[in-house]
Amino acid sequence: MTFRARREALRSILAGTGCVRPGSVYDATSIRIAEDLGFEVGMFGGSVASLAVLGDPDIALITLTELAEQMRRMSRASALPVLVDADHGYGNALNVRRTVQELEVAGAAGLTIEDTLLPQAFGQAKTQLISLEEGVGKMKAALDGRGDPSLVIIGRTGAVSITGLDVAIVRAKAYEATGVDALFFTGIKAKAELEAISAATTLPIVLGGAPEEMAAPDYLAGLRVRIALQGHAPFAAATQAVYETLKALREGVSPKSLQGLPSPELTSRAMREAEMKARSSAFLGLKK
Repeated sequence: MTFRARREALRSILAGTGCVRPGSVYDATSIRIAEDLGFEVGMFGGSVASLAVLGDPDIALITLTELAEQMRRMSRASALPVLVDADHGYGNALNVRRTVQELEVAGAAGLTIEDTLLPQAFGQAKTQLISLEEGVGKMKAALDGRGDPSLVIIGRTGAVSITGLDVAIVRAKAYEATGVDALFFTGIKAKAELEAISAATTLPIVLGGAPEEMAAPDYLAGLRVRIALQGHAPFAAATQAVYETLKALREGVSPKSLQGLPSPELTSRAMREAEMKARSSAFLGLKK
């Protein structure tokens, strides 16, 4: 599947009438598993990107180059459309433009640009927002940096939990006016907040971190939520599995006695062994 086809698939989700739960992906193996399980879209979050690439918390230490390279690896491994959390765009509006260009050529189906002040300001423990004017400038720069018109650009704000619902609506409407393709909201804790945002805007909505009472797909779909994130449990589970396996080995458990290992069939499928053997036969004259 070409990059444009992946982007059109994401656009179809945003233009649809249902609400999709993305698969959290972070490397070549996880994206292939998500694709095999039938997820319509993958979500490459900033927090798991930092963990997978650096082993560091989500405090904006990862660079654009590192993020784009990891996205490039996933694009090679799978045709699953991926929405990338591009954080603040790694700088000012001109950096945002560069971020869009790099993630586009890396194969992202879409990306989000947020209005959080990143990295964290000196002496400021609480999360802060950039000004509305700077946020609008970033959205405009993101759109200007797009070479493939099918690439999805999503404006993101966490203003609901930082400065309040009214400010979040003002920002959402301003970002909508720039021409972004969808709006991403974090920090929503009540149905009334989501309903007010939906009533005040017209674009498709991507929702992150909503409470359980707002999890019903039909409810979300009725409010134009087209993608609803459900965290990054796959990376957390993988971390636990690695820990338990290494701990058992360190304590003297035989590799043949380890628990929780994948079947040979799953491993073979994840590494696309059948396709590789076919290519080896066709191109190297090796027997299957």
